[in-house]
Amino acid sequence: MIDLNRSGISHPRAVFRAAGGWLAAVRYTVQMTLEQQELRALDAKLKVILPLEYQACYEDVQPVPMRSAGLKYDASGRVAWDEIWQSFCDLAMAGGPPHKGRLLEPAGRAEIEAEPQRYREVAGEICRGIRMVSCQVAAEPSPDPGWVRVMCPTRIMAGWLVRAIVMENVSARLKGSTVELPAGPRFRLEKEIKNVVTVTAKTCHYFEGHLEPRQQLKIGAIFAEADARWPLLQPDPAAAAEAWKTRTAAKLREATGLCAGGEQYRGWLGVETGNAAAAIWMMRALMPDNVLARREGTVLYVPANPAADPEGDVVLEAVRKVHRLAGVRGILRKDA
Repeated sequence: MIDLNRSGISHPRAVFRAAGGWLAAVRYTVQMTLEQQELRALDAKLKVILPLEYQACYEDVQPVPMRSAGLKYDASGRVAWDEIWQSFCDLAMAGGPPHKGRLLEPAGRAEIEAEPQRYREVAGEICRGIRMVSCQVAAEPSPDPGWVRVMCPTRIMAGWLVRAIVMENVSARLKGSTVELPAGPRFRLEKEIKNVVTVTAKTCHYFEGHLEPRQQLKIGAIFAEADARWPLLQPDPAAAAEAWKTRTAAKLREATGLCAGGEQYRGWLGVETGNAAAAIWMMRALMPDNVLARREGTVLYVPANPAADPEGDVVLEAVRKVHRLAGVRGILRKDA
């Protein structure tokens, strides 16, 4: 029992106010403890997904680009794709600079049908380059116009590559153990064709050379756990999603305070995070939740897919969670 005289509290109501304050403090402490546990669990998963060299320092990686490598040619005058790179920029997944500042998208059917021969040449060169830069994958034009497909030896590799490539701002989509990448008749050798081959070389380099087989199995376990909640959420550029974007953006604004922003893309919803560090952190944190994500500057992009996520609930739950944890982590500051 509280002694009112000794406590200095002169009225019973003050006792209840004091007790309520104490309970609120306890609830706050418990909540903070739970959120710190969530952060530690998330960090543990990210350390598994990232190559070893990033595991102790991924939040310190700066998005500083390297000078672009020039093309080299063999004796027949074709690009020697396997001789171009001595090293690569840090993965965008780890906080490095995305390969593209804006999303590289596949060509539309009408554009392809207008230049079918040129399209075949572009798709063929992309596939040739991909085959040259990785000993583990095969590549061929996709039956779907606008795409080439990269066949990986495991679903784990395909799942990791699609996440890593999308973060480099190159369109990619996952189908089992196949990753599809963009192509178009207007793709230029030194620009878009090189972009697709480069991000494939870069991500395959990190997966094949920096992730040991035991770590790859652990990555597969994380992806399988996420699949048990919902399948990997990918953008659907073919869907009429403007109404979906409007509704989902309103839900996100109400739940997190984040407003829609950035360039408009079919299949993607952009939200303004306020600083690049927050966009990078949230983009990366969405990986274990099975939501593809990328960023352009301070804008986080998440998939717009009305068929797979009719009410936007997957996007809402995943973004709300990583936004809350980013706040606990202190990454939402404007100066972060």
